[in-house]
Amino acid sequence: MKKSLILLISLLVVACSQQPSQECQTLELANSNLNKNIEMYVSVWEDIFEKRDINLINTDSFDSQATVVTAQGDVEGIDAFRAYYNNYLTGFSDAQFKFIDTFGQGDKIVKHWNFKGTHDGELFGIPATNNKVDISGTTLVWMKGGKVLKEQDFFDNHSFLSQLGLL
Repeated sequence: MKKSLILLISLLVVACSQQPSQECQTLELANSNLNKNIEMYVSVWEDIFEKRDINLINTDSFDSQATVVTAQGDVEGIDAFRAYYNNYLTGFSDAQFKFIDTFGQGDKIVKHWNFKGTHDGELFGIPATNNKVDISGTTLVWMKGGKVLKEQDFFDNHSFLSQLGLL
């Protein structure tokens, strides 16, 4: 899917370079902005996990009203957003986060990811179980002005809780 989308965009860009128009310029700008958004997004999240620095969630890359959509209700504001995701750093001292694929359209990004780690710290109030987890999921991301505005994660929570030994 990603390769066919890239091929289609590439063909449109080539066609635009041969016969520039307002629509082509708009397409090229949108494609450039999307690529910048994806590059920034991947870079920030990789740095957060590699450097174990939750303070990289800041207004340089995240909107001050950044929101995480959860089943328990939205987590709103950059401080709450940072605190929410900090659970994964404090709950898993060896947390590994890997991007499997990222793609998007306009101001929307889709992230396919894998998360691994040993639950050796508190996670959303759950004491350490010292169990290893290995889960994959997808996150929908909304951008605004080149910054992360909103995220919504989708993964198999039953499998996650089972791996933690809680089910």
